[in-house]
Amino acid sequence: MLSDPITAFEQMRLLGGPVVTWIYICCLLMWFLVIERTWYFKRVLPNHLMEAEQAWRARPERSSWSAHQIRRALISRVNLGMTSNLLLMKVLVPMAPLLGLVGTVMGMLNVFDSMAALGSADARSMATGVSEAMVCTLSGLLVSVTGLYPVHYFPRRARRETQLLADRLSF
Repeated sequence: MLSDPITAFEQMRLLGGPVVTWIYICCLLMWFLVIERTWYFKRVLPNHLMEAEQAWRARPERSSWSAHQIRRALISRVNLGMTSNLLLMKVLVPMAPLLGLVGTVMGMLNVFDSMAALGSADARSMATGVSEAMVCTLSGLLVSVTGLYPVHYFPRRARRETQLLADRLSF
């Protein structure tokens, strides 16, 4: 299953219905953002920190009110770069299990429809709907669980880097 992710996704989509596609899109977007933030913190942020520090060191005067405002603007600009796209990531993590819940409800509705059509509780007709419901729930939870660490790591790292920059830009 892990050797061919496209086949695995196709099987999950067939078992879980159309909601699994939306959960998969949510997963791809979330992990694209995680990779982008990782790249930013490793490759781009060091340059931004160095530029901010050089701009501050180039100032001949650092104790006036305007110098303090410039320092605050430098720190804010770097912080803005570090925290961009984090809000979207924070939305995608809880959205995946909610999409799974939508799929679960749709699967259970299929169970009730099959029971109403047959007039009795046939195990075979119920199994398809319950299977769809469980696959959607599982997919949504898996996507959400994999995104929990990055969603908490990046804001914490941004706060730490902002504080370190503020300490380096001394008066």
